Order: sequence, then C-alpha cells, then structure tokens
Amino acid sequence: MDTVATQLKLALLAISLLFLPFLQATDFKYCDNGGNYVVKVNGIDISPNPVVSGKPATFSISASTGQAISGGKAVIDVSYFGFHIHQETHPLCEETSCPIAVGNFVLSHNQVLPGFTPPGSYTLKMTLTGDGIPQLTCISFDFKIGFGASGFSISDA
Repeated sequence: MDTVATQLKLALLAISLLFLPFLQATDFKYCDNGGNYVVKVNGIDISPNPVVSGKPATFSISASTGQAISGGKAVIDVSYFGFHIHQETHPLCEETSCPIAVGNFVLSHNQVLPGFTPPGSYTLKMTLTGDGIPQLTCISFDFKIGFGASGFSISDA
C-alpha cells in the first residue's frame, strides 16, 4: 500500500513541476477588452517575484505585433492599494530593440525600487504608444513587493 501512495506522490510532484513555469507567470488584462491593439501581449515575467525594495527587479513582457514599429513610448503608471502613486515614461526603444519587426519581441524594464518602498500589493498599468499610433497596447497587472533585503521573501500563498 505504501508503494502505491509513494508512486502517487511522485506522479503528482512530476505533474506539478511541469506546470511550475505557468504558475510563476503573471496574469494581466487589457485595459480595453474590446480593443484591437497592434501589440498583443503573450505573457509577463517578474524577477524576483515578489519584488524586493532596494534590490534590482526585471519586468519582462513577451509580445507580438503584426506591423513594424519604428519607435514610441512606454508610459508606466503604478498604484498601491488602488491609489495612483507614480508615473514614468520611457522611449520604447530603450525597453526593446528598434525597429520592432513583425513577429514576437520582448520588452524588458529593469528597476531598483527605493529601500523605503512599503511591502504590499501594487498594480502596474503600461500603455505603449507608437510614432503616429496613439495606442499600440494597454495592459495592467498586479505584483507584490516583499519585505526588505533580509534574504527571504513573502510567498504568494
């Protein structure tokens, strides 16, 4: 009987390891569900997750486009428990290589949050605009900031 239970546990562990990459992906939503955006977002990866204040964090957004993009801007708005607290604008070509060819590409943004940034739940809204295109895409997603640089992080559980 113990052999069957052990085999079942090993099978469940193997299955959970297969799904681990999907569990670490960050869910996002488009600002306008009916919007016909030029840029379609495929997924978001945040490293480390949760983010640790005072330490570098990388936000990587995999996306695709059906039209070449020569440049534009990335506008990032951050809210803390629903209150808008920060906005910054970056040239699109600093977040990815330009020109962006038709197909898949990755936007990558590195940020070191100040050491005094409080832990908790945040929402990031990112709007991409292009040269002559008012809105390439607009998405929002939640992320967490854990407690300082103590060497441990708060799990999402």
